[in-house]
This record gives sequence, C-alpha cells and structure tokens, in this order.
Amino acid sequence: MEKITKISFAEGNICTITDAGKEYRKALEFFPTLLDATPAQRELYTINKFGDAVRWAEIDEDIHITSLIDGAQPTENAVAKAFQKFPFLNVSEIARSLGMHKSLLSKYIYGTKKPSKEREKEILEALREMGRQLANL
Repeated sequence: MEKITKISFAEGNICTITDAGKEYRKALEFFPTLLDATPAQRELYTINKFGDAVRWAEIDEDIHITSLIDGAQPTENAVAKAFQKFPFLNVSEIARSLGMHKSLLSKYIYGTKKPSKEREKEILEALREMGRQLANL
C-alpha cells in the first residue's frame, strides 16, 4: 500500500501526496471536522510512522489513507436536501437533540454518508416537529 508523504488543502479539498508520487484529492465535506477547522488547525497534522494515517491532535481527528484515496463522491439524500433548504439550522444542536454525534449528522448533510431509511425518517420527523413548535409560537 502507498504511504502518505504530504497533506495540503486547496479549493475545498484535502490533497494527499504518496510515496508513489500520486496525488489524490477529496472534498472536505467527507471530513466534517476538517471542514469546520481553521486553516491553521488543518496544517497541524502528523503522519503516523507507518505512513497510512494522519492525525490532527488539536481537533481530535484521525484519517486512514483508504479514506483519502477512495473515489467516493457526495450523494444526494433527503437529509442533505433539508439542510440545504434551511442552511441556518444549527447542526450541533439538532444532532444533540437526536442523541447523535455532530460529525455523523454532518456526513448525512454533506452527502458523504447515506442514512438508513429509519434514520432519515427520524431526522426529518425531528425537523418537522421543530417546525411545528416554531409555528405555535
């Protein structure tokens, strides 16, 4: 397996250079913690001794090389569409109210992970309930 030699960021992507001289780019949406990090925080990474993982200690993020070089692309789903329609929604608070980690909800929102039908229904129903409560003010 290739080893990571360098990480950089450009145009909303994380760029990975390997010891084979290959460059891989992947949208930051796949890594919500990095997406939310400052440029300075993103630059504070270390590559492990095996060259197969990267760690950002300050933001508590670890990413394996397989996540950086796979060819997956964001996909559409109903949760992503709902949050695109209402970008002012507080992802952290909604995730907390659902008992879900923010990074998981972010992956659903950015289309990098598809929720199960049951999970999708749960999230959308929670959003609908918030709308009903707002309408009753």
